Amino acid sequence: MANIKSAKKRIRVIDKKTATNRRIKGHIKTTLRAFDEAIEAGDIEEAKKQLTLAEKKLMQAAAKHTIHKNAASRKVSRLTKRFNQANA
Repeated sequence: MANIKSAKKRIRVIDKKTATNRRIKGHIKTTLRAFDEAIEAGDIEEAKKQLTLAEKKLMQAAAKHTIHKNAASRKVSRLTKRFNQANA
């Protein structure tokens, strides 16, 4: 345990950021899972809604530096590719 006041504050700040990042990543995983289920069920309309929602969540996470912006773009690209293959 830290004794210095600034170190104690850093620990508190890091704990808050960790909790926020884990929550955001959880939301992303839930959205991606819903997209996968819609694709496997063949529900194109639901998949389209989930794709838009997933793209929004990924880009928001990238904007807040929860995930890297290139990782977010890569995931969106792969999701769009899967959607287009299912839609074809």
